[in-house]
Amino acid sequence: MSKKPKAGAALSNKAVDALYGIAEEIYEELDGGQIPKMKIPLRTKANIRFDSKHAVWKYGSLMGVRSAKKLKGALMLLRTMHVLEFIRDMIRDSKSSTLREMYYISEGWDIAKFHAQEESNLLAEDLEVITQLLREDFKLRPEESGASVIGNLTLEEITRNGDRKRINCRDDVGDAGYTIPYNVEKEKVKLIESDAKFILAIETGGMFDRLVENGFDEDAKCILVHLKGQPSRSTRRLLKRLNEELKINVATFTDGDPWSFRIHASVAYGAIKTAHISEYLATPTAEFVGITASDILNYELPTDALTPRDIGALNAEMTDPRFNDEFWRTEIQAMLQLNKKAEQQALAKYGLDYVTDTYLPEKLGPLGLM
Repeated sequence: MSKKPKAGAALSNKAVDALYGIAEEIYEELDGGQIPKMKIPLRTKANIRFDSKHAVWKYGSLMGVRSAKKLKGALMLLRTMHVLEFIRDMIRDSKSSTLREMYYISEGWDIAKFHAQEESNLLAEDLEVITQLLREDFKLRPEESGASVIGNLTLEEITRNGDRKRINCRDDVGDAGYTIPYNVEKEKVKLIESDAKFILAIETGGMFDRLVENGFDEDAKCILVHLKGQPSRSTRRLLKRLNEELKINVATFTDGDPWSFRIHASVAYGAIKTAHISEYLATPTAEFVGITASDILNYELPTDALTPRDIGALNAEMTDPRFNDEFWRTEIQAMLQLNKKAEQQALAKYGLDYVTDTYLPEKLGPLGLM
C-alpha cells in the first residue's frame, strides 16, 4: 500500500540544498588551504533596525565571524557539520527532533558535543539566519506544547495519516481549545473562515480560562488565544497568518510588568532573538490592551513592588527601539515612578465578571474592536 506524499516536500528539498551549500563553502575553504569561517549577523539590540517594508524590527548589517582560527570557533564549525548531517538525515527519513533531543544527540559527537542546550539552540538560529529558512524546515521543533485557541475559527489540519481534517475551534473542541501545532504553515494548517471581529491574545492560563468560562469569545465575537507566557514561534506565526489572510485584528492582553510588555513586543514587532524572521512572525498592527501603570491608578488595582530586576528591565526598554513611541515611554516612566506592577488577575478585586463586563470593553472599545 503506497503512502501519501508528505506535506512540505518542496521545502525539505530546499532545506537540504541550503545545508549542502553551507557544507560546500566550508569544504572549499579547507580545500583551498584557507581557514574556514562563517559570517553571521550580530544578534544584539545594537544591531536591530526598522524594516519599513514589513514594519518590523530586523537585524542590521553588523556581522560576526565564526572562524576555525581559534579552538572555540573550530569546535563550533565542527558541530555545525554534525548538525547539517543530522538535519539531512531527519529530512531523508521523514523524522523530526526537538531542540532538546538534538542537544542530547550530540553526546555521540565526541569532542564536538554541546556543553549546554543554549549552544545547540543558537546554532539552530544561526542556520536560519544563514539560509533564510525556518527551523521548522529543518524538522526541528520546540520542547513545549502548543498554545490554545477558542473561537469561531474553522481550519483544516493534516492528520498523522496525511488526511485533511476540518476543525472549528469553538464547536469541535473542549474547554482547553484547539492546540496549536509546532508547524502552522499553509501546507500543514489551512485557514478556512472566521467571523471574528478580533483576536485577543492572552498571557496567562488563568485569565484565558476566565474569559472562556465567561463566554467572552461568543459575546465579543472574537477568537481567544492563550499565549502561555512568552509565545512560541508557531503561536506568533498563526496570529500573523490570521491577521494577514483573514484580516482579523489582533490585541494582546498581558500582566502589567516589563516582561509582559516584552510579550506584546514579540507579537507586534518581533523578538530580538528571532529578528531574522520577524516578517514571518510579527504582527505590527497588534494593539496592547494589557495592564499599564495608568490602569493601576485608574482601576486602583492590587499591586506588588518592582524588584531590582524589574527596574533594570524597564530601564532597558527605554532604549529598546520596539518601545520608542510616546505611549510606551509614558507608561514605562509611570511604572518606574510608581514602583509598582500588577497582574491580570488583579481585576478579580471587583468580581469574576469585571474583566469581561467592564475592563476589556473599556480598553477595546476606543480601538473599535467592541
